[in-house]
Amino acid sequence: MIYLDANATTPMLPEVYEAMVPWLRDRFCNPNASYAGAREARDAIESAREQVAALIEASTEELVFTGGGTESTNMALKWLARLVGRKSGTVVTSEIEHSAVLKPIETFEKVGYEVVRVPVDAGGRLDEEAYRAACEKAAEGGGFVSLMWVNNETGVIQPVEDAAAVAREHGLAFHTDAIQAVGKVPVEVGGLDIDFLSLSGHKFHGPKGVGALYVRRGCRFEPMVRGGGQEGDRRSGTENVAAIVGLGKAAELALKDQKEAMQRVAALRDGFESALVERVQGVTVNGDLIHRVPTTSHLSFDRCEAAGLLVLLDERGVACSAGSACMTGKQKPSHVQKAMGFSDDKAKSSLRFGFSKLTTQSDCDAGVEAVVSAVERLRRVQGGGTGPVTVYSP
Repeated sequence: MIYLDANATTPMLPEVYEAMVPWLRDRFCNPNASYAGAREARDAIESAREQVAALIEASTEELVFTGGGTESTNMALKWLARLVGRKSGTVVTSEIEHSAVLKPIETFEKVGYEVVRVPVDAGGRLDEEAYRAACEKAAEGGGFVSLMWVNNETGVIQPVEDAAAVAREHGLAFHTDAIQAVGKVPVEVGGLDIDFLSLSGHKFHGPKGVGALYVRRGCRFEPMVRGGGQEGDRRSGTENVAAIVGLGKAAELALKDQKEAMQRVAALRDGFESALVERVQGVTVNGDLIHRVPTTSHLSFDRCEAAGLLVLLDERGVACSAGSACMTGKQKPSHVQKAMGFSDDKAKSSLRFGFSKLTTQSDCDAGVEAVVSAVERLRRVQGGGTGPVTVYSP
């Protein structure tokens, strides 16, 4: 398989797997018991907490281990909604958030919260003037902000540092979905006005089913899951020791080589895009080309349905994703692309390619050949023709 879908998930690094195996096989004790094996498991959890805290420059007491990014996000949002209260509460977010944010916020809206969805520009970046106005409005009756750090479809980086400062200026709590950011760009919460941050292990070569929620020291917080009082009584339930150890190892490795690895990944992505622009007419590179993570390329192909391209690419062993969601058999433009002003045709012709530090040059070369072949074949079937090559410039 030629794997170019690293935004969906990344393969586990061998070192991560090796770190997890003992806790799956021999060192299986419940970390909440009192004997030696349990103490070893507790120590392993705390070592992992130190590793994850170091990756985002947090303190260990500010981290809560969870079952993944979606749970982390839901924990933060549901607590903030409860804290604000629905009679006059306002939620400020953007038009391009992940469903882990959108779905909870939709439920808040149904029970009386006002939701302000801030628009983005053609490059997928937050409209900062509209955002400031939304924060001013929310401050009048109380509210909070949830804004993603990196968009999962386009890879565009949002101005989180400035946005968090604006929220603090207006007395609003600030949550960021950093699931596509951690391990790919520097995330240093210690110097920012961020109250809550969500992350997920499988987005940076850790295991699936484990993540963490950063809760800034001093922030009020009550658990969504109650029971035995694990995780400092902030997330009850027996800990998944092996997964937490894997998350910690992935964080350690990400911190160790992040800069060098991401420079190499950016070069691979840029070469991949350049080759396609050179060889395929009617290609658009979407999103802000300056403010984006190295791991994502979002492309549109004139006169090509993404669904058809995916079938042909799958036949060639290439794994990537459509730039729009397929629902009940009918392809519909994603909310992200519509927010960026895409026409339906352009949205339905978009693909997302995701790269990681395990991506090789041969993967990219083979991916280019497969895409060129798939586009040519699909255009022949759909009637041919050529079009201009366009690239968005911020």
